[in-house]
Amino acid sequence: MSSTTRNQGANGNGHGSSQAAHEAFPRLSPSAARGADSSPLVSADVDLTGRELYIPQMPYGGSFLLAAALRSIGLDAKVTPDSDARTLELGGRYTSGDECYPQKVVMGDFMKLIEDEGIDPGKLALLLPTANGPCRFGQYAALQRRLMDDLGYEDVVILSITSADGYAGIGEHAQELIRTAWRTVVANDILMKLLLKTRPYEVNPGQTDEVYQKGLEQVAAVVSRPQVAHGKRLDELKEALRRVKDDFAAIPVRDEERPLIGVVGEIFCRLNTFSNDELIRRIEAEGGECWLAGVGEWLWYTNEERFRRFREEKRRVSKEWLKHWITTRVQHRDEHALMTVFEDVFRGYEEPEVPELLEYSRPYLPHSGAMGEMVLSTGGAIYLHHKGADGVVDISPFSCMNGIVTEAVYPRVSREHDDMPIRVFYFDGTQGDLDRDVGIFLELAQTYKRRKKVQRA
Repeated sequence: MSSTTRNQGANGNGHGSSQAAHEAFPRLSPSAARGADSSPLVSADVDLTGRELYIPQMPYGGSFLLAAALRSIGLDAKVTPDSDARTLELGGRYTSGDECYPQKVVMGDFMKLIEDEGIDPGKLALLLPTANGPCRFGQYAALQRRLMDDLGYEDVVILSITSADGYAGIGEHAQELIRTAWRTVVANDILMKLLLKTRPYEVNPGQTDEVYQKGLEQVAAVVSRPQVAHGKRLDELKEALRRVKDDFAAIPVRDEERPLIGVVGEIFCRLNTFSNDELIRRIEAEGGECWLAGVGEWLWYTNEERFRRFREEKRRVSKEWLKHWITTRVQHRDEHALMTVFEDVFRGYEEPEVPELLEYSRPYLPHSGAMGEMVLSTGGAIYLHHKGADGVVDISPFSCMNGIVTEAVYPRVSREHDDMPIRVFYFDGTQGDLDRDVGIFLELAQTYKRRKKVQRA
């Protein structure tokens, strides 16, 4: 989808009317861990030849680039179309109401492919990650399979990869794809950071969104090419990102100060802009700038958890441990190679290491007992305080355990960190006056900004 289509009439930078800001919104039991050899991508009963493989938007840019990476190994991968009212209608029809909001959105978007797009179930495949831990996210793939079977769509293939093995269960192309896919995660987090630190200050409404989309397409062109050596692809990717950096630097911006708002929370809801009712654009429209926790944070967390399991199971000296250690070293090296291009641009916006987040969270939610996004969100809020943020919003689905637990500890976190404002925003598709709530929070952030003790670097 072109940037023009996604961002026509965009004016989400807080310099237009509230209506203009709204018009900027886009028209726009856990599965067992699989190893690469037992992935459904190579199972005898799964043939992806002639199938379209769809990926949910989590976020749009990240899924756009992951689809490009999957195309590099010969799969016809695409991103699901933008969510809309029809998404909620179908999602509500085919779920019971006990599921969390992300499942309703994912189900609705997948059913649109069959009922509205008319895709033959025998030519359709759906990709869903899964995860161990307390989140219902780990049940999505199994539930999706059951629902499809109950509806008579047994021919739809559902592929699931899991955090239990570091998302390694992706078949015979695992080693080739994992590295390319990881680079797309890093690249998208870079592009998203550029987008969010530029768009609130743009002079020409919509220009930053267009440059962002162009950047996604430039990166996708590099990662989608098949049979490219890793070293050559890395060089090409760095060159593409340098061009993107120049394009963002050429955007005219206003010289003004805005409160910096950190954004943490449940990974799907905070990254899927439909699910969170474009909360970041609304914060921008009310005069703020956002710092969003990206996808890479979660993958580094799954790496850290895997090392923890090795320690607990006394398998620190094993072939599996060594393989994971080497993979992690390679991921660090690739991330550093890509991030170095933006070292000057991201000064003051450096991302935390996951062990740092876990240590910050320890007095409130020790990661040896609590797991998942509740730990990362709590540690992230404290990290953002130390970086001089003026407030933190936690985006969570209504009834989400992660949001409920963090909401219980945030008052103490705030009290012990200069009373920095922190608020959980819950979403279930039935929001009331969200602009009012955002406006109130921004007033609190503005007040805190004037009196805070920790200033931006």
